[in-house]
Parts: sequence; structure tokens; C-alpha cells
Amino acid sequence: MLRMLFGLLAGLFGAALLHLVIILSLPHFTGKDAATRILAEGDIDKFYLLGQTDDTAGLSNDDPYVRTAVCSFSIEDDPVRFTARGNVPFWSIALYDEASNEVFSMNDRTSVGGALDILIGSPIQLTELRKALPPELQKTILVETTRTEGYAVLRTLAPQPSFDAAANNFLSEAGCDEFTGASN
Repeated sequence: MLRMLFGLLAGLFGAALLHLVIILSLPHFTGKDAATRILAEGDIDKFYLLGQTDDTAGLSNDDPYVRTAVCSFSIEDDPVRFTARGNVPFWSIALYDEASNEVFSMNDRTSVGGALDILIGSPIQLTELRKALPPELQKTILVETTRTEGYAVLRTLAPQPSFDAAANNFLSEAGCDEFTGASN
């Protein structure tokens, strides 16, 4: 009797675990995961502002006090540099790999001088850069990742309508550019 109860409990636990794995992996296999949807926004290495309603990729910004921009990137050939400056009350950025695992995040309170300046690259790319760090990267935060593709989500606050112009300028002028070593 005890063996049968143990077998039944093990079967139920196994079935529950299998269903959980299938449900959590479903977005990855259906093409509806965040990385695929952001890639569908358009060209890589370019920030796209999200509106209040779903766009063609199915993305939108549903918080009335936050403005959001997204960018897909690839570091296969060169590192990618994220930059933004502006007079906004708050900003934050999160970098994710193509599996939607957060690689790095920061906000204006943890940045150098309140400006966004991050360079993401592979360990080999960043080791080469560190050997002779260009002057323009002296205050840049270097982030290593072993994955070659990913996306960034940049957010800023617009707590009142009077902040909209500054928030939209901050996001539309933000850079998500390949860093080839030449001055960007």
C-alpha cells in the first residue's frame, strides 16, 4: 500500500513539474517571447519608442507615467554602446540576453554624472578594449556577456504632461550603436 501511495505521489509530482516546464517554455517556442517581439520592432542597434497602444510587434507602454524605448542588439562583430543624456527626473535601463535573462541594469542614481553610458561586449572584445581604452570610454561602464544577442529596455518618468517633451527627447536621442573603436 505504501509503495502504491509513493508511486502515485511521484507520478503527480512529475506531471505537475512537466506541466510547469511546458508552460514556462511556451513563449520561447511560440515566437512571442520578449526578445522576438523587440526584434520585430525593426532594425537592430536602434531604440524604438513604445506607444500607449500595441504596435505591430504587440508591444506597448501601459504605464501613464513612464515612457519606454526598446532596442535589439548583437555583439557578434562589435560591442554595443548605449548612451543617453537629458533633463529627466529619472531613467533606468535593463539589458537582457536573447533568453530574456537580465544581464545588467542601472539607473540615473548609479550612473556617472546622471548620464547613460554603457558598453556591452563579449569578454574577448572587452579585454581587447581594456588594453588600450579609448579616451571616450574613460567613464563608460563596461558590461561583459557571453551571449551574442540581446535587447535593452530604457525607461524614463513623465509624472506630469509637462515632462512629456523631455522624456520623449531623452528616449528618441538615446543611442544603441555598434562600437567599432572609432568615435561614436
